[in-house]
Amino acid sequence: MKTVKEVSELTGVSIRTLRHYDQIGLLKPTAVSEAGYRLYDETALERLHTILLLRELAFPLKEIKEIIDSPTFDPTEALQQQIELLQRQYKHIGSLIVLATEIQSKGKAAMGFEAFDKTEIEQYRREARERWKSMEAYQEYLQKQLCKTSQEADQDAWEVIRFLKSMGELRHLPPGSAEVQRKVKELQQLFSSKFYHCTNQILSTLGEMYMDHNRFRESIDQECGDGTAIFLRDAIRLYCKQSG
Repeated sequence: MKTVKEVSELTGVSIRTLRHYDQIGLLKPTAVSEAGYRLYDETALERLHTILLLRELAFPLKEIKEIIDSPTFDPTEALQQQIELLQRQYKHIGSLIVLATEIQSKGKAAMGFEAFDKTEIEQYRREARERWKSMEAYQEYLQKQLCKTSQEADQDAWEVIRFLKSMGELRHLPPGSAEVQRKVKELQQLFSSKFYHCTNQILSTLGEMYMDHNRFRESIDQECGDGTAIFLRDAIRLYCKQSG
């Protein structure tokens, strides 16, 4: 058994944070000594390890508690998700090094959709997950990604980009036109097949983020044509309103 101080020194988690975890029921001590000290056994330390992994995946504490306490929770799966996250971070850092080297040698770097895909997509997913408040959809996404190679994941991302380009070619039409609305439905089906069950609520959130996220909006307009981002948002709004 380890005291709260020993656990803090071992894990780098502050004593104050451990006390907070106790107060919210996320990590209860195994026992409390006669002197009032919190004591933790190996099982508690394993739970703390899982908590820290999920924090790295950007889950809020409330959702972490729900996940860990769920009878279907699989610690091995959580570890695999952490490995996947680290692999993505490693790949991302490598892309940044290449970009920085290009800037250093040429004095500037071309701003294309590839840079958007590599440097913004994870930020976008985190923001989308926070706004969806849909743990189920995020878990579905993670499950699908774990079954794919990095090449397959990249292919999926580029397929979405190509589809958005094809929608941008229709921006001369009214967002509510039949042809545009069919494309929105196909976009929803594409997200459902590649990433997660894309409900109207999630689709609506995506549409709003195409405009709300400045770099996202700029990248979409640059690659797909000026005005594409607002066109997508308006088309998705009408689709969700009519099919909701």
